[in-house]
Amino acid sequence: MFIPILYVPLLLGFYIITKHFLRKFRNNPPAPFLTFPFIGHLYLFKKPLQRTLAKISERYGAVLLLEFGSRKVLLVSSPSAAEECLTKNDIIFANRPLLMAGKHLGYNFTSLAWSSYGDHWRNLRRITSVEMFSTHRLQMLHGIRIDEVKSMVKRLNSSAMAENSVDMKSMFFELMLNVMMRTIAGKRYYGENVEDIEEATRFKGMVQETFRIGGATNIGDFLPALKLLVRKLEKSLIVLQENRDEFMQELIKDCRKRMEKEGSVTDSEIEGNKKCLIEVLLTLQENEPDYYKDEIIRSLMLVLLAAGTDTSVGTMEWALSLMLNHPETLKKAQDEIDDRIGHERLLDESDINNLPYLRCIINETFRMYPAGPLLVPHESSEETTVGGYRVPGGTMLLVNLWAIHNDPKLWDEPRKFKPERFEGLDGVRDGYKMMPFGSGRRSCPGEGLAIRMVALSLGCIIQCFDWQRIGEELVDMTEGTGLTLPKAQPLVAKCSPRPIMANLLSQI
Repeated sequence: MFIPILYVPLLLGFYIITKHFLRKFRNNPPAPFLTFPFIGHLYLFKKPLQRTLAKISERYGAVLLLEFGSRKVLLVSSPSAAEECLTKNDIIFANRPLLMAGKHLGYNFTSLAWSSYGDHWRNLRRITSVEMFSTHRLQMLHGIRIDEVKSMVKRLNSSAMAENSVDMKSMFFELMLNVMMRTIAGKRYYGENVEDIEEATRFKGMVQETFRIGGATNIGDFLPALKLLVRKLEKSLIVLQENRDEFMQELIKDCRKRMEKEGSVTDSEIEGNKKCLIEVLLTLQENEPDYYKDEIIRSLMLVLLAAGTDTSVGTMEWALSLMLNHPETLKKAQDEIDDRIGHERLLDESDINNLPYLRCIINETFRMYPAGPLLVPHESSEETTVGGYRVPGGTMLLVNLWAIHNDPKLWDEPRKFKPERFEGLDGVRDGYKMMPFGSGRRSCPGEGLAIRMVALSLGCIIQCFDWQRIGEELVDMTEGTGLTLPKAQPLVAKCSPRPIMANLLSQI
């Protein structure tokens, strides 16, 4: 009766060796030698995932074909491989994998973030590019951004005068939520003349829950036989989506009432600064009611609100944390602003191009702590070739942006904060070795807004205040887990008004 048990290691060894030689025979990308039945390479994974995958790539190569249970995953960790996937094979890898989060949080894979490539996705992308993120639209909404940054400066000044420490993650979140809500729904939640603080608290919790649950590893996505064991996670996704849906529908309802009260929206008004995105979409709904249903509008709102707040908040929090741990960098940025802007007016978006060192700090933050360390997963629609290897259709693509941004072969001392390495770089991209917003058709459409908000916000708080850590210890730079790359411990700091800015601060 013990003889069959003796066959188990023999069969396992035969399986592993057969998989290895089949991979070579089919000219598939390499992988770790031990590929177990059913689980594949899942046994290798530890958190944070981007660091674990970087170590695997460092050992086995920049183009790997892993097996996450039953799902084949192409892992690329070099600029050349990323370029091949996102440029040469851009259309082939323009789809999204069918994951549980996309089903329940992405309106059954029809939202902008989760929809696969096609006419529907192109239309959603066009709407956001024109009505939300075009240069023309961003310029028209400049007043909203500067208003909210001034409001944040005013609240920071109040905290400083009371000698209170400040939770900067919450401060940055409130700033970004106000900007995005005013742009999308025409209302604000924090600061002076707020409309509904309870509503804001609800949404803040939903955003945090979205990135926490959405970034949780769902074993059922990779081992279908175990789906029954993750019912708790699926129920959490369903409840979260119901709450998000209800919240978005209330915003649509409010906009409908406002439009009915004000009368119909003319084309000239749509082009003006007064109309929020929901009102524009409701106008489109009047012309094409079968397509622009409330569900489409809700899905667009959710993607823009969630992505537009959390990612920029994280970047600003990491940047300020880095500067607090490197006060000479903070002083150099402050001196640059004093020299080029002065003390008689607040820094504006038009000044950003004239502040190269501030832009270097932001670029170095994007490099060290990319908001999407693995980008959003793609999936191949057909068989293709990457790095000379054959990649089957239906393969999920992970671009390990964190590994590329922290590769010692590409960057000198990559884990050291050295903003000077970006001197002379125009923008935030350096080929495919630096692409914090992704690349290709599925790159982040909100890049322009994010850069404006991060630079304007950091520039203004550096200009107006001196900053200190709480105590003598360095700020904890431990990375948390989730879809984005949050700090494990939210940043709490102290600020004090700069004497040379006292006159200007008194006028804000």
